[in-house]
Amino acid sequence: MKKLSPKKQEIWNMLQKSFEENRSKTIVNYFEEDKNRAEEFSIQWENFFVDYSKNRLSKSTLHLLLQLAEKLDLKNAIKDYFQGAEINETEGRSVLHTALRKAKSEKVFVNDKNVIPDVIAVKDKIRSFSKKVIEGDLKGWTNKPFTDIVNIGIGGSHLGPMMVNESLTSYKNHLNVHYLANIDGDVVEKLTREINPETTLFIIVSKTFTTQETLTNANTIQKWFLEKAPKDAIKKHFVAVSNNVEKIKEFGITPENTFPMENWVGGRFSLWSTVGISIALSIGPENFEKLLLGAQKMDTHFEQTPFDKNIPVILSLIGMWYNNFWNAETEAIIPYAESLRYLPEYLQQGIMESNGKNVDRNGNKVDYQTSSIIWGATGTNSQHAFFQLIHQGTKLIPTDFIGFRESTYGNTEHHHKLMANYFAQTQALMIGKDENTVKKELEKQGKTPQEIEKLTPFKVFEGNKPSTSIIIDKITPESIGSLVAMYEHKIFVQGILWNIFSYDQWGVELGKQLANVIVEDLETNNIKDSYDSSTKSLLNHYLKND
Repeated sequence: MKKLSPKKQEIWNMLQKSFEENRSKTIVNYFEEDKNRAEEFSIQWENFFVDYSKNRLSKSTLHLLLQLAEKLDLKNAIKDYFQGAEINETEGRSVLHTALRKAKSEKVFVNDKNVIPDVIAVKDKIRSFSKKVIEGDLKGWTNKPFTDIVNIGIGGSHLGPMMVNESLTSYKNHLNVHYLANIDGDVVEKLTREINPETTLFIIVSKTFTTQETLTNANTIQKWFLEKAPKDAIKKHFVAVSNNVEKIKEFGITPENTFPMENWVGGRFSLWSTVGISIALSIGPENFEKLLLGAQKMDTHFEQTPFDKNIPVILSLIGMWYNNFWNAETEAIIPYAESLRYLPEYLQQGIMESNGKNVDRNGNKVDYQTSSIIWGATGTNSQHAFFQLIHQGTKLIPTDFIGFRESTYGNTEHHHKLMANYFAQTQALMIGKDENTVKKELEKQGKTPQEIEKLTPFKVFEGNKPSTSIIIDKITPESIGSLVAMYEHKIFVQGILWNIFSYDQWGVELGKQLANVIVEDLETNNIKDSYDSSTKSLLNHYLKND
């Protein structure tokens, strides 16, 4: 891929000029100037409707942003992405989570080998294993069918599957799936009080089988399990998703219960892989495959659609516009569905771990902002929490609203009220409430002129707060697959636009390295003099050393 700085392109200067020319315009002004804006600034695809008309974005600015994408060679970068080029250069890897959802007939090559046959073989193994557990053909050491699944992992080995299973609770079968990630021992203690060792299947997810948090939790669970079960019961109750054959064998897990992880799948994009086995167990392998199908459809849309109608591309450009020209530091993601409550947390990892970089692909420090800070929660809960800041605070916070045309269980009354709030919030953010409107409302309430004068400033809403509305027909495995893939591709596009490597995460490593050193000192109560004075003081306080 070409390694081009966006700021060195002439179009960047033209975008800066466009920003200066249009910064005083309101979103309402844009609608007044163009009666067809809602139609022109929206995309209908499959069962998705994406309306980005309520943004501080002119037609000419959008045209320049699209030109910038072309100038930065996004088209060829997309080809490299899907064809298995080593775009994760610092780790020497392809980035091919998209290959995990390809059809059997397709071909994707890594080191001159078509990887699709292996992908299909692993899918078949997931399907077969999941069916046997769900139908009770695989049982525990006392010959009882499994009732509970415990997924032991962290980061992408935890957040993705947990988010999907929570999103698709209406598809859940009789198995209760638990997720153990935090190294906090209280979490393990609570979990072991809720499960029965005779009927619980444990899945340890770690590509290297050396991740500190995951292995600590796995060893603690194994110890607890062996207090109640014979040693050879491990082979019936423990599953590994990993590539470290020796470590898996040492733990006592059989090859039949071992699922490989490909080197070209990053952790935060791994829910489509064997990491998603807890999804297949919870909602059934058929629905897991529908999840993959939904993602594959979004892949095709992203790969083949012209940029001006390409959902991930448009969302990426809008995000870049606010980040790099409006100096907006954060983006909020608000799903109007309680089952999607883990989506903002999942996307925090996906986006910020990917694009939180300050060095470009040439190894030079960037002189522009990269990833936004991602945050959010579900509507309508968030309206009663932090929406005050979005409406009347001093920060510019572009917000994605995600809603659904149909409720999961058919409760129309509740769903209409939920979605009424969805529409009302985007409207209120855009139009606000001016001084005259506030004064008229206060007059109707019988307030005196003095009271009106006093209260008016507090009740004025400036409006002009940007939002993008995403409406999907219904929460299904397929639609959730498409939604997640949409944000995955947004991550990729922004990485190309900012000329950074999105698929390594060296910033995560330093803390891990230091923690391994510190834990040895805590266990021996021997604090080295080599620590900085602040850390040494904290460690001594923790150990109650004088």
